[in-house]
Amino acid sequence: MTSRNPRDSRLRLVGPRTLAAAPRAAVTQRRRPAPRPPEGTPPPVELARMARAVLSDAARVARWADAALRPGREGASPDGKGTLSVATAERAAADLGLTPDQVRHDWDTARLAGLVEVHGDSARPGWRLRAWNRDDSAVLRGWVAFFDAWSIAYPEPEDREPAAVAEVVSAMPQVLSFLQLSAGPVPVEQLLDLLEQRVTELRTERCEVPYGPQPEPGAEPTAEDTPLAPLLDWSLRALASVGALTYGDGQATLTPLGSWAVWVKLEQICVAAQSPAGNIEVSAEDMLRGCAQLRPNAARAEYRAWLAARPVGGAVTELIDAARGEDALIRGLAFEALRVVGAPAEPDVRTVADETPLRPYALLWLAEHDGADPEDAHEVLTREESTWLWVDTAAAVADHGEAPLLVRHLESAVQPTVPALLDEVRAVGHPRTVQVLVALAAAHPDPALAKAVRRAAFQVHTGGS
Repeated sequence: MTSRNPRDSRLRLVGPRTLAAAPRAAVTQRRRPAPRPPEGTPPPVELARMARAVLSDAARVARWADAALRPGREGASPDGKGTLSVATAERAAADLGLTPDQVRHDWDTARLAGLVEVHGDSARPGWRLRAWNRDDSAVLRGWVAFFDAWSIAYPEPEDREPAAVAEVVSAMPQVLSFLQLSAGPVPVEQLLDLLEQRVTELRTERCEVPYGPQPEPGAEPTAEDTPLAPLLDWSLRALASVGALTYGDGQATLTPLGSWAVWVKLEQICVAAQSPAGNIEVSAEDMLRGCAQLRPNAARAEYRAWLAARPVGGAVTELIDAARGEDALIRGLAFEALRVVGAPAEPDVRTVADETPLRPYALLWLAEHDGADPEDAHEVLTREESTWLWVDTAAAVADHGEAPLLVRHLESAVQPTVPALLDEVRAVGHPRTVQVLVALAAAHPDPALAKAVRRAAFQVHTGGS
């Protein structure tokens, strides 16, 4: 291809995450001052010390697994849940002076806190374990993940209606908020009144009005028939087991760790509620659009706040559904939000790795989740997948960015020359190929290159060669 300025030199490779953020980088937002925790909250170094104490047994088992199970670290049962095999649990118990049941409990805690990561029948140390002694923020994030999983960490009553258990779990954030605002012991009777009110509100919001034939006396109990006092007792014991509160003598009190964690989550919700788009109450797609013009750190704060206000499983499903839409920018932002979710999103991300539009994003997400450097994660993609991602990102830039950004995006292609790029773009079959090439031709200042790109767009449009 001829040009006034030779353009067949090798193109500089730019990290894909830099390009995904390009449309947002052009807008400068006024930063909200960092909020301060309530008076009396210990400093982060002291909170981290408390978190290390709560998770010390779990960290001990995780370190044992890292050292004793190298290099493959095989030791989990192939059940997809990361359960320790009987032989491994007995071996750890003998080495650590514990019972196998204690080892399994500590192993489960380590998984919930992200100290170990399990895939099928193998395990590996999580990044938080590597940073355990030097990074207080990693320790606190690990404890917050454990705190978030309190209803999993402590077995729920087996003889209770599952729907009632789910209602109590959904209502407990308000109970914790009340404990945090009280800043001291609260009688259990008062907490039970609050729990009953909140559960009633949840049922009203679902419009659960009885209709049709009512069950006969003596029929199987429903959620409405289940007394909440035993479930409140279970919830408080579970939260005490993760170090969030103390419970006894008919009253409950948040620990400094618990009070800090509840304040963090309330602050995240407040940040989202104060944003121009009101992101906390909207759908995943609307939330992502509201974050599109934010800088990366501010966007991540919005993602965390939106996630904090809803169950993780439903939030992940909603984000992936948003990624399946036609807007490539929303697709990229959805996977950025899934990076904030972390390990709980892994099964869903693996599931969509076979869907062509989502595959490059899912493979990059999984590579980073598995420990790859974000700058090198693109190496997991095939040439075709990289080209598809290049076109998809170009579509996002064309729809939401400015012409210079689209021209700069040309430099991120894996192909060494523009002719090679155009050949492979035509072959990859992305549905937005014509629009992307037309936009690139209109934006590029080199007339000869723009002409070649327009010719390629015309060939794709007409099916010619």
